Amino acid sequence: MNIDKTVAVVTGGASGLGEATVRKIVANGGKAAIFDVNEEKATQLVEVLGEQVMFINTDVTSEESIETAFSEVVNRFGEVTATVNCAGIGNGEKTYSKHGPHRLETFKKVIDINLIGTFNTIRIAAEKMAENESNENGERGVIINTASVAAFDGQIGQAAYSASKGGIVGMTLPIARDLASLGIRVMTIAPGLFNTPLFEKLPEKVFNALEASVPFPQRLGYPIEYASLVKQIIENPYLNGETIRLDGAIRMQPK
Repeated sequence: MNIDKTVAVVTGGASGLGEATVRKIVANGGKAAIFDVNEEKATQLVEVLGEQVMFINTDVTSEESIETAFSEVVNRFGEVTATVNCAGIGNGEKTYSKHGPHRLETFKKVIDINLIGTFNTIRIAAEKMAENESNENGERGVIINTASVAAFDGQIGQAAYSASKGGIVGMTLPIARDLASLGIRVMTIAPGLFNTPLFEKLPEKVFNALEASVPFPQRLGYPIEYASLVKQIIENPYLNGETIRLDGAIRMQPK
């Protein structure tokens, strides 16, 4: 698929990895719709990037919200050819600790947003992409999900987060198989430690220790590096049904 002809939906597109993805797509001539609940940041981004971008306040866990948002994108831009799932939350809570057992409501919330929210977006994206005219490669669209190295190397306190990201990895191939006959590809990126707003709030000593834990390059990843991989996936029609670790060769220790 040509990036300059892409109409992409980016969940969590107002900040971090999602924002970098929106900027990358627009910089290369494509259009993007930001699905996010952070209206202030999303509005600022639209003001900077102009008419190639739109924002819809969207709850990825809501069937109605996602269905309405995708319809608005099609009404504005005519189609959806790519969807990048970046919306997600994290938490830190042991299965059992001095505070008692892991709160079930916390576990459910992480699964609901990270895993079910991703699938909710995928299913409606597929519905819209199935209506597209196929290109010269037979493609109608591409869906790119965001997992995490925690899907493979979950640390202490990451039971909920790792389960949600492991679920995304696990459903990548079967969904790719489901949608193959429609010419819709499905890929997942599993980022390692990335310099997003969450990490910027850490004490300098902790931040430096995290950077030192990455074999090479010995630093946190830049959101633009994630966005660059998104671009490559969009443009390479033979990438399908796989999870790519983007992590500087890090393998997370228990803590």
